[in-house]
Amino acid sequence: MTVTDLSPRPGPPALVLVAHGSRDPRALSTVRALMDRVRALRPGLPVHLGHIELNEPLLPDTLAGLGETEAVLVPLLLGRGHHVKRDIPEMAAAAGARTRVAAPLGPHPLLAGTLHTRLLEAGWRPRPASAVVLAAAGSRDPDSAADTNRMADLLAARLGVPVLPAYASAAAPTVPEAITALRARGRRHIALASYFTAPGRFATECAAHAPWLASAPLGAHDAMARLVLHRYERALGTPVTAAA
Repeated sequence: MTVTDLSPRPGPPALVLVAHGSRDPRALSTVRALMDRVRALRPGLPVHLGHIELNEPLLPDTLAGLGETEAVLVPLLLGRGHHVKRDIPEMAAAAGARTRVAAPLGPHPLLAGTLHTRLLEAGWRPRPASAVVLAAAGSRDPDSAADTNRMADLLAARLGVPVLPAYASAAAPTVPEAITALRARGRRHIALASYFTAPGRFATECAAHAPWLASAPLGAHDAMARLVLHRYERALGTPVTAAA
């Protein structure tokens, strides 16, 4: 006689989107829209949101609400900087949940596709002597700059025009400096690609310098939701961090 095991199967680890946080209300609505897209792509997967600062829920509160539930934290950040290397792992280690921390979203070819789409939406078309400034937040961490440089290379390969990274803070060149450098190379039509997950102060300030057009931030694009799930799946193969 066969005995059927009717005990409940454990569900998948929760996915926690980790956003930076912003005083711009559009940032929170954008992140929530992205969370909805992730849920639509993976029904049945518990998806939560936590912020590093400025918005609720804060990440420590989200993790406290999970108790001892296993979770994968996916940073909605675009490179390896202080938040990815220090802040998020420290918050995860202090929580009661059993956690894994995924890699940041960038660099990745899916982001190049999303940046291209946002440029097309803003009216970008290849023109003679055109170029693009990839405007990013900036960090003092050299790994962050390396990630942004790699993203610029991926976007340049996709667009077929030069792409120069530039930064809103903490790194050089600034957006005006990058524009000046491209003009010195004879580039007359210079677009700005907004390499930010969501609207906010840095994205707005960078867009104001655009001499031709500026794209919207990456936002709640379908490719962003697929990339979040890709980072989640990859992180499942890494060791779990348990609270001390």
